[in-house]
Amino acid sequence: MGDAVERRALVLFSGGQDSATCLSWALDRYTLVETVGFNYEQRHAVELECRQVVLDRIKAQFPNWATRLGADHMLDLALLGQISDTALTQNQEIALKASGLPSTFVPGRNLLFLTFASAIAYRRGLTTLVGGMCETDYSGYPDCRDNTLKALQVALSLGLDAPMVVETPLMWLDKAQTWQLAEQLGGTTLVELIRTETHSCYLGDRTHLHAWGYGCGQCPACELRRNGYEAFAQPESK
Repeated sequence: MGDAVERRALVLFSGGQDSATCLSWALDRYTLVETVGFNYEQRHAVELECRQVVLDRIKAQFPNWATRLGADHMLDLALLGQISDTALTQNQEIALKASGLPSTFVPGRNLLFLTFASAIAYRRGLTTLVGGMCETDYSGYPDCRDNTLKALQVALSLGLDAPMVVETPLMWLDKAQTWQLAEQLGGTTLVELIRTETHSCYLGDRTHLHAWGYGCGQCPACELRRNGYEAFAQPESK
């Protein structure tokens, strides 16, 4: 019984490239995987529409994973959008701020996400949270750093009086290696699913399909995704 509990995970699944890769990673390792998404009035809310498409495609194209994929949860965190004056929650220019952080940084976002996720996991008997946070190819967000998440893991476990492991399989991978991980997990089928069905663009552009996926091609998220895919696609990088 103990081993079964340890193999039950909750994935923070936004509908983007990183979280879709993490979902695949979890499905490859855990016997039961549930997902949770958050609506915080983000400008790129189209990612929430992509979530269900990706989940449905995984079920259809990966039968072994389909049997492990459990309930999906969606939480309304509109309050986060209301208290955040950022380029992800307001119609403002994406730029570098005086703090050195980009204007897309939403203070407390991952702290709140993981706290709410831990409450769901606790209620449903899941002991592992899986997130796509990374401090290799990222925009400098402090709540994506390894030390932040290790500290939060301790706080969550103490606050719940129960073990709550925070797994971040992409923490030390760059975007090219993230594409490579997807290929290792699900071959070209998974790579193509992530390329065409996930969403990363901060502006929510789903009208322009590039070699690396949909997006405006100009925002920091598109730039990271494009550069990673181009490095991944080079024969010498494989």
